[in-house]
Order: sequence, then C-alpha cells, then structure tokens
Amino acid sequence: MARLLLVSVFVIATCGLVYELIAGTLASYLLGDSVTQFSTVIGCYLFAMGIGSWLTRYVTRNLLGFFISVEILVGLIGGASAAVLFVLFEHVYSFRLLLYFIVTLIGILVGFELPLLLQILKDRLEFKDLVSKVFSFDYIGALFASILFPMVLVPHLGLVRSGFLFGILNTLVALVVLYAIREEIPASRMHKLSAVVTLIALCMGFVWSEKITTLSETSTYQGNIIYARSSPYQRIVLTKQAQDLRLYLNGNLQFSSQDEYRYHEALVHPVMSAVASPRRVLIIGGGDGLALREVLKYPAVESVVLVDLDPAMTELFSGNEMLLALNQRSLLSPKLTIHNRDAFLWLKELQAKSDRPRFDAIIIDLPDPSNFSVGKLYSVTFFRLLHTVMENNSIAVVQSTSPLVARKSFWCVNKTLEAAGFCTAPYHAYVPSFGEWGYVIASRQPYRRPERYPEGLRYVSVETANEMFHFPADMARVETKIQHLDNQALIHYFDDEWSKYLIY
Repeated sequence: MARLLLVSVFVIATCGLVYELIAGTLASYLLGDSVTQFSTVIGCYLFAMGIGSWLTRYVTRNLLGFFISVEILVGLIGGASAAVLFVLFEHVYSFRLLLYFIVTLIGILVGFELPLLLQILKDRLEFKDLVSKVFSFDYIGALFASILFPMVLVPHLGLVRSGFLFGILNTLVALVVLYAIREEIPASRMHKLSAVVTLIALCMGFVWSEKITTLSETSTYQGNIIYARSSPYQRIVLTKQAQDLRLYLNGNLQFSSQDEYRYHEALVHPVMSAVASPRRVLIIGGGDGLALREVLKYPAVESVVLVDLDPAMTELFSGNEMLLALNQRSLLSPKLTIHNRDAFLWLKELQAKSDRPRFDAIIIDLPDPSNFSVGKLYSVTFFRLLHTVMENNSIAVVQSTSPLVARKSFWCVNKTLEAAGFCTAPYHAYVPSFGEWGYVIASRQPYRRPERYPEGLRYVSVETANEMFHFPADMARVETKIQHLDNQALIHYFDDEWSKYLIY
C-alpha cells in the first residue's frame, strides 16, 4: 500500500508540472511575451496550490476516497485544459480570465494531493521516512517532467495530445489505487464509474487531438490549413486560400505569397546593391528561403551562410514542392550552408575564433521582437557581435517592425544599432499584408544609396528606394531607450504598441 502511494506521488508530480508547463507554453504561443506569461502562470499556479494545501485541513474523513476524487478531477480538467483553451481562444470575451481560472482550478486540485497523501501515509511510515520519501518522489517527478516536456512532448505530441496523455495518467492513478485498496474506500463503485467515464473521455480526446487542434486553428486563420506542426521552438501553420499561401508562426503572420516579394525585395536589395562585390553573405533567420532567393540574384555571391534556429522551418521550405516554387529552390543552392543554431550563441562562438569568417552583407530576417527569447537578437550585445564578422565596408540590415503601428519599437531598434557603434539608415516599405514596414541598415561607414538595382525586380527601383528613406511626421523619429539584455525595453514597447491592434 505505502509503496503504491509513493509511486503515485511520482506520477502526480510529473502530471502536475506538465499541466503548468502546458499552460505557460500555450499562453506564450497565443499571447506572446513568454517571460510575462510563464511568470504569471507559474505564480498563479503556485498560489492556487497553496490554497489547495490549506483547504486540506477541512478534509478529516474518507481521505482515500477524497484523494481518488481529486485525481479524477485533476485528470479531467488538467487533461482537457489545452484543448479547451485552444478551441475557445477566439470565442471568449477575455481569454486571459479563462486561462487563469483554469490554471487556478488545476492548481487548487494539485495542492490537495501531497497533503492528502501525507495524511494517508502517516500511520504507515515513520515521520522521517514519510517526509523524505514523499518529497523525494515529488521532486524526481518534477525533474522528469521538465526534461520530458521540451524534448519529447512538445515536438512529438504537441500541447493538446500531451494534456490528454497526462490526464489519462492521473486517472489511471485513481483507478489503480482504487482497485488496490477498494475495501478501505466507501462508495468505491461510484468512484470506479467516474474514473472509467473520465478515462474513456480522455482517451477519445487523445485520439482526436489533431482534429481538435485543426478545429481551433480553422477558426483562427484565414484559408484552409494545409500544414501544421509544433516544433520545440514554435507552432508552424501554413494556410492556402485561392492563390494566397500564408505562413504563421505562433499565430503571427510571417508572409503572404501575394505580396511577400515587396517585403523581401525591400529587405535585401538596398543592402546587396550597395555592396561593391557581395561575395560572402550571412542571413540570420529567413528559414523560408525567401530572402535567400533575392540574395542569389547577384552573380557575385559565392557563398551564403543561413543561421535559423528551427530545423523544422528549413526542412519544410526545402522539401515541399509548392514552397520550393515560392522560394525558387533557394535552400537547395550549392552556395548555401545552413546552421540550425541560436544566432546569438553562434556568433559568440565565432567571436572566440581567430579564423572566423567575414561577410560582405548581413541580412537579419527575424520574427518581430514579441518575446524575450527573440528580443536578445535585437539587443545592443547582439548587434556588437555583428562587428566581429563584418569588414570595414560590410553592410547589414535588420527587419524592424512597423514604424507606423509600433513607432517606438522601430526607433528603439535604430537607436540600439547606433549604441552598438553603427551608422544607421532607417527606411520603410508598404506591404499590403502588413501595412508600412520598417528596416534599418547598419554599417561602419555612412550608407550610400545604390544607383542601380538588378533587373526584373517587381517593387524596388531607384525611384521607390528614394521614397523609402523618407519618413512622414507620423513615422518620424522619437526618443527611446536602448535595448539591453537585462531590461529589454524593446519588448515592452512592442507589446504596448501592437496590443492596441486586433491584427496582432
């Protein structure tokens, strides 16, 4: 009996932490700003566990029966939590209120578990063995969950299926304990019925997880979903409506095939055409190969290094025929070397090498700085690292969000590049899917606009480029802080400015 309950401690500790990680990850996927979401979800969850622990003082009879009931409820609510939150994201007035209500409810129920088990085991083990064994199994279960979640659950099962799986485990704990000591539990038949019904419902949810996820995303995205995958780093969704192919990362639009050429031509050509002979090029981000497509229009290019964190992106855009047609098979170019690495760490490692490569042009095509993990790639520390791989006449460009919608965010990127020792040349372009979009050129020498561009471009020309460098009053420079690693002012600007618009 005691051994069975100690094993139950390991299982329920694992399940409890997985529910917490699912809630934090899901909130960061849907709401952005991962540090804020994880901090508030964890804080709310731990506070709720404290409430649950305090409430156990009122449970004085039928402890085993109450424990079984708690396990069934935790399994049902925790197991279905990710599915419920995904499905209702677009359909409730306040998603945050729903999120924290579910997190609080799960936390209260999980808070009951250990105090109940301690009371149940107090007559079966000596006090010193009881405390040491219960908390040892609890902490081991938490460690197991923290390793399992990012390495197995998210990349291979996804959030919804993982939730159902651990709900099933919670319910199985209730059933195993129930059958092992049924003679000690009043109304065991009712408990069995509840556990079996819950188990069947969770198993059905596990089997239909993909359909549930597709249902929730169908109501979120325009067009038909033709590809959806959760990698360890992000949720990747491709949609297609008529001739419009769209990529979403964590729910945020990355491009529309109808007008992406405007964005990528504006990103690449003002830099590439300004370099006399761009033989060596570095692209940071840009795992879709669309910026690379523009880079390869220059015959002088001998080699390109592309550093993108997520191998799921580069694999998708180098293996799907429809996407290969869009990026003109650029990711299959023999001139290309791909590193699926964190660009910050990759540059730090190069900094220590005396024979590190130098690049004539650097294209930084990262997602918007909507969270702290991406924000470090817009920091003054990261921008200073660029100097280590640039020649005196090299030129870099950074996509820098909208100077119209997120004016402070845009000029914060510009000011941070200046603080890193660069001469800057900010500009913008109109992309219908996004509106006015901004870029900042960074170089050691003052930037000189090109006198010509490659033939066959659909948007960028000498005339349009001249207009790009002019900022009207509503996009003119404003004073901002510098983006440092320790405070990440840019993330706060971005969240504040974009949260006012429903498109984010």
